[in-house]
Amino acid sequence: MTLDQVRSYALSLPAASEEPHFERTSFRVRGRIFVTARPGEGHIHVFVGDAVREPALALHARHVQKLLWGGKVTGLRVKLAKAPVAMVRGLVRAAWAERAPKSLLAGAPD
Repeated sequence: MTLDQVRSYALSLPAASEEPHFERTSFRVRGRIFVTARPGEGHIHVFVGDAVREPALALHARHVQKLLWGGKVTGLRVKLAKAPVAMVRGLVRAAWAERAPKSLLAGAPD
């Protein structure tokens, strides 16, 4: 999967937007960041909680690792090159859903 494919999917989610975030791009829902990426790098940062993060680490250890910020686990770093498309989309959607208002959840694509 490529960053352009991630972008296309992330922006297909209701109320999603893309905005700069320091030297990265960020995907947000109503101003809340759910994914960041730096163009040219082969990974994205997906901000998901324990309920999503731990199963992803167990099932997809070759493609994901814990994302640390200030010593705290805040999500996952996802290596895009050989990651299954369905896994990446699932993580992006889960991160979006954790940040989206409940009123948006029913209209989101899978």
